[in-house]
Amino acid sequence: MNAARGAEYMTAEPAHRWASTLDSVVVYAQGAVCRRLARGSVPPDGRVRVTGLPRSLDPDSLRAHVLGAPGVRVTEARVEVEAEPLGTGTPDELRREVELLRDAYAAAQGRRDRQLSLIEEVRALHPVPPARRREDPHRRTPVDAWLELADFVDERLTGLHTRLVELEEALRTVEHELTVAADWLARASTDAPSAHVETTVCAVLTLDGTGDAEVELELEYGVPGAVWVPAYRLTHRQGDGSGRLVLRASVAQRTGEDWTGVRIALATADLRRRTDLPRLRSIRIGRSQPAPAPSGWREPPAGLGDLFAGYDAAGPGPATTAAPVAVAAGSAPGPVPPPPPAPQGYGGPPGAFPVPGSAYGAPPEASGGGVPDLARPARSRPAGRPGAGGRSFAGAPAAMAPAAPGRAAPPPPAAPVPGPPQPSGAELDYAALVLRGPDEQGGRRGRLFPDSPFDPVAAEYRRRAEAVAALPLPGHAVRPRESAGSFDHRFDAAARGDIPSDGTWHTVTVGEIPVGLRTEYLCVPSVEQTVYATLVLSNATDQALLAGPVEVTVDDDFLLTAALPTLAPGGVRRVGLGPAEGIRVTRRTNLHESTSGLRNNTTVLDHRVHVELANRLARPATVEVHERVPVTSEPDVRIEERADWTTPGEGTGPDRHAPGTRLWRLELPAGTTAALDGGYEIRIPTGKALVGGNRRS
Repeated sequence: MNAARGAEYMTAEPAHRWASTLDSVVVYAQGAVCRRLARGSVPPDGRVRVTGLPRSLDPDSLRAHVLGAPGVRVTEARVEVEAEPLGTGTPDELRREVELLRDAYAAAQGRRDRQLSLIEEVRALHPVPPARRREDPHRRTPVDAWLELADFVDERLTGLHTRLVELEEALRTVEHELTVAADWLARASTDAPSAHVETTVCAVLTLDGTGDAEVELELEYGVPGAVWVPAYRLTHRQGDGSGRLVLRASVAQRTGEDWTGVRIALATADLRRRTDLPRLRSIRIGRSQPAPAPSGWREPPAGLGDLFAGYDAAGPGPATTAAPVAVAAGSAPGPVPPPPPAPQGYGGPPGAFPVPGSAYGAPPEASGGGVPDLARPARSRPAGRPGAGGRSFAGAPAAMAPAAPGRAAPPPPAAPVPGPPQPSGAELDYAALVLRGPDEQGGRRGRLFPDSPFDPVAAEYRRRAEAVAALPLPGHAVRPRESAGSFDHRFDAAARGDIPSDGTWHTVTVGEIPVGLRTEYLCVPSVEQTVYATLVLSNATDQALLAGPVEVTVDDDFLLTAALPTLAPGGVRRVGLGPAEGIRVTRRTNLHESTSGLRNNTTVLDHRVHVELANRLARPATVEVHERVPVTSEPDVRIEERADWTTPGEGTGPDRHAPGTRLWRLELPAGTTAALDGGYEIRIPTGKALVGGNRRS
């Protein structure tokens, strides 16, 4: 069941409190969906308050339903925030230690600064002779007094500098302790109150069914501030055709609650992507048209204006201090006039303001297809923007506003289109409509308006939670949304795990994936006469292996950490293991140039390639040798190959070969050598030459 948008309200009667436990979490590419379980007896009034929800949850994502009780169902679910002062015994030692160290650092810095000021004062001491008048004779300088002053300054500065060294050492010590404590505090879990007042989030549910029944509730909600990237550990034994590939995940979360002993699932989908299907409306060509869908609007009831007659007769209430009102620059502050009377055609009495999207009235569409500004709360309309009645928010009529120099006066506001009102989707969300009280201005009293209060505390929690998306990735790691492509996958962990809400990476073992493995050796002797070992992985499962780092262990010895590319179901990829010292390769080439033809009008460039391989390993090896032949688009240039190599197929992505690539593939037994001979002839007209010269290896 959907939670009401922005639903934080006070209940009239206290509801029964049920404690909840976090059971499972599904981590998406960014964000997570948590599932909580709660159990208890249904009270007679059916109102239950489920506690334990995090402060950063999205109220629109709350879902609730009853498990294993067909006769009981959830008819309403709302989110409520409670605040209570923390007790004196609340464990907050780390934060208190940081505050004490910060005070100690400020005191040490103040003592150091005072010592520096004393040193500057003593250093400024120097003898100043009295001013000599013109008729006074020259006087002898008292050298002894000067020397005594110099000795005093030197002795005083020595003591002050000794004290300064001690103060600077104490300042460095306190600064180091403060840095360490602040780092521990930043890395600490956010599943704890960060102020002297603890705010808790609970779900207020209304159950309909058999009373005094023991039922189990399941609550699902979405939270920001959770990311993950895949990682792997590959164990392989030489000579075996299979291996153990363990899928792991690096998960970081700062959702405000610790995930302790929960089932963890990982998904590559985007949690914020819309999944609802668009509604396509058809227009019939003819006289008969389908009846329009009901708009959810009704005429306001008769006598609505007399609802607050007794309240108005009681006189004005006690004076309260008015809140400051922001006034635009260049305008004088003044009282905000009440909304203008509604034009005819709204479906309500003259002078009454309609209720947007409620059961008692809704405004019609404006000339441009939108909703007039006066249908919105005053705080959501920008200052100075004209409303539906031709008045701006500052109180001056829009038609009387002076035009800017050099610009034409704005046209008068268009008259409202007559007809039945057509409220928007937000105005039809009846669970989010709030009945306005008697202190509202104009025709808003006693009518329903959509309410979307801004919660700065919740916004700050969500902002801190979403900071984990900027964490630096581990080596060779790739975001799952980037490596998954246009498909979405989900991986369920085999065991429960613990992930604290500290915003750092934690490794979780998901499970073991069976893969096919074989060791092959690859070399391109025309570029580098070195043989490289590779592992050929084949994915025979129905799940894709996303790109990420893989720790390769061969024969119980850690070899290296490589980058595993994305491996689709049924796909095959290579993972490089570095140079193989046990296999040697040598390449020699020979070029012979001659002429042929009836009048020697064709130049023949005969290229010979000789490759030798030596296997010094204790087991057979499969070696793949890459060569390349020229490719031409000239019709009078011919290339004839003389070798037993093969042409690779056309691949895509990492498997795509360059034009002209040729392959030798052979099985080389242990302790043996093999020779590969090949070549090609290039026949060109005598009057032409190859770019860069005819003789090239």
